Amino acid sequence: MNHSDFLVQAAIYLASAIILVPIFKKLGLGSVLGYLIAGILIGPFALKLIADPEHVLHFAEFGVVLMLFLIGLELESQKVWELRKLLFGLGGMQVTVTIALVTVIAHLLHFSWPEALIIGMGVAMSSTAIGLTALIEKKQLHTQGGQAAFATLLFQDLSVIPLFMVLAFIAPHKTASGFDLWAVTQSIAVIAAIVLASKTVLRPIMRMVAQTGMREVFVAFSLLLVIGVSLAMASVGLSMALGTFLAGVLLADSEYRYELRLDIEPVKGLLLGLFFISVGMTVDLALVASQPMLIFGFALLIVATKLGILMGLGQMFKYPLRDKLLFGAAISQIGEFAFVIFGVALTQDSISRETYNILNAIVAVSMLVTPILLLLYDRFLNLQCGERPQDAIPENNSVIIAGFGRFGQIVGRVLIAKGITPTLIDNDPNQVDLTRQFGWRCYYGDASRLDVLEEAGIAEAKLLVIAVNDVEATLEMAKLVKERWPQVKIVVRARSRTDAFDLRELDLQPIRETFYSSLEAAKQSLIIIGETATAAGRIIKQFEKHDMEQLEATLKIRHDRKALSSQMEQGRQDLKTLLEMESNSPDT
Repeated sequence: MNHSDFLVQAAIYLASAIILVPIFKKLGLGSVLGYLIAGILIGPFALKLIADPEHVLHFAEFGVVLMLFLIGLELESQKVWELRKLLFGLGGMQVTVTIALVTVIAHLLHFSWPEALIIGMGVAMSSTAIGLTALIEKKQLHTQGGQAAFATLLFQDLSVIPLFMVLAFIAPHKTASGFDLWAVTQSIAVIAAIVLASKTVLRPIMRMVAQTGMREVFVAFSLLLVIGVSLAMASVGLSMALGTFLAGVLLADSEYRYELRLDIEPVKGLLLGLFFISVGMTVDLALVASQPMLIFGFALLIVATKLGILMGLGQMFKYPLRDKLLFGAAISQIGEFAFVIFGVALTQDSISRETYNILNAIVAVSMLVTPILLLLYDRFLNLQCGERPQDAIPENNSVIIAGFGRFGQIVGRVLIAKGITPTLIDNDPNQVDLTRQFGWRCYYGDASRLDVLEEAGIAEAKLLVIAVNDVEATLEMAKLVKERWPQVKIVVRARSRTDAFDLRELDLQPIRETFYSSLEAAKQSLIIIGETATAAGRIIKQFEKHDMEQLEATLKIRHDRKALSSQMEQGRQDLKTLLEMESNSPDT
């Protein structure tokens, strides 16, 4: 391919995405379906503008790798450890049950047992790119259903080596054992090397690169890091996405994770879009047109079967209906790894060329179904998440208020009354529009993002008031500002005692949202039932002091349920004694 051909192809990809994706997004069908349809139209089976989708598909798969790296950056190792029951329990059951059920059904449809098993293994895989992109786009990744889908997709990546061993074992002309101890040893060694490097040499190198002050060099290093980990994992037959996810998790507490996220995000978005276009180009329209009932029928049957399995597992794990539906809709398609499984099976003569072509068409059509399922999910459950561009923030003030709901508004009104103009940011577009109607200059944006804070002038600010509703965003924002701008003072609210624990671990003094209003309600209740105002005031003061001491005392043992229960019981007894002493003291 000469340079001219490359530029022409690049123009075709970009133009098709720019034209179709906004249309599908506007119609509420999601960007993924727009990319897939764009691929179908420009591919070798429609307008024939692009002749070789396979070549582009291998390159664009790197977008999935980047996405898993970015997700890993959002998760500290403790959070990943908390997902272990979902990862091995839910994920393991999904893969095992799907392979078993689909294998039996395929054999009943007159496929041989080896062919049926290959089909079962391919069908058990779901699309990481489609599932996670849709969940992130709809801001559903951190829901129960989103976490279930995420853990299941991770387990599918973990199952890569066992599935390849099975493929080698059932090959009709195998020349070696399906179990390769040396390959397993190499895999463990590579993972250990990644862990060790992240803890020892990687951060000093990142510090040296960052000290150059050249943004493009840091971007280049970020991409080199991801590519290097990917190559290391691929060299021992492991999933590249799984390896980069691990690298992301290990860097989740790094002081440079925000720069990594900002640098990689645009590249990831472009490559993921290219990946979806490439998948669309693999849809053989001639084959679909010649056997539409077979292709669409089996694609819909497989999606329905997987949806039933996923919702059944969701029921076993006692998820509410919304989360079961989200879990099922997000990953009921067949994933991109099925192309790999079927390709390997074809090269080792485990399946015929005709079967391979039909299976690939079914995989692609099943991917087209997912955006429609998620659209139906949004329509029926009224969970559509409209998006609009974040506002530019032209002003830099000494105080920034992140979150301008009922809590943030009170702080803002007091400051403005004293002649202090704060910068107001909220991530709810409806709230922003409402406050603007009453004369507030409020900006729409996510203040937990590094770029939004920088645009708001956090580096020169004296105070950040964190009053957002999202607990995770609150903690993320507090960590970011403490790490990057330690000179900025933080006033933060906590919605619960648990949130207060997390914020206290950052050396902050959180204001519990309902604590002081509840104390006032308790004081009025005491007066109504007969206590004097003075006595009630003293009781409330003692309770407040005791509760603050209890908060500090339980901070270090909050994850030890037995010790925490004992501490709380002792605290109740101490409080009872304290208030009895207070009741016996004379009023002043």
